[in-house]
Amino acid sequence: MLIRLAPDAEDEYRRLHRAVWPTVQSRLVASGVRNYTIFVHGDLLFSYMEYVGDDLERDMVFLADDPETQRWWQLTAPLQRTLSTNDDEWWVRMDEVFHLDGNSDAPQSVEGACDDD
Repeated sequence: MLIRLAPDAEDEYRRLHRAVWPTVQSRLVASGVRNYTIFVHGDLLFSYMEYVGDDLERDMVFLADDPETQRWWQLTAPLQRTLSTNDDEWWVRMDEVFHLDGNSDAPQSVEGACDDD
């Protein structure tokens, strides 16, 4: 997922995320979130997470209903600018164009895979 940082917000965003509240982290785990990472590039934030539950929509409502998570979002939301035109979406979802499952027997390299012709 993708979102833009507000102007001059990177330092504060990094400061907050150096000490994410344990209650917020626990709620993420209780909601089936694993391997959650946020990357920064310029003024863009890219987040990646793995979900291990069986009802993502329900678990995201469970997360969003948590008072501590709501307090955390009150701190982080002013530091972000959505890229979405959809009022129901804060972070923009992206389309997957490639995926390699680490359990596959994919070749190490493919001859000509990057040729432009």
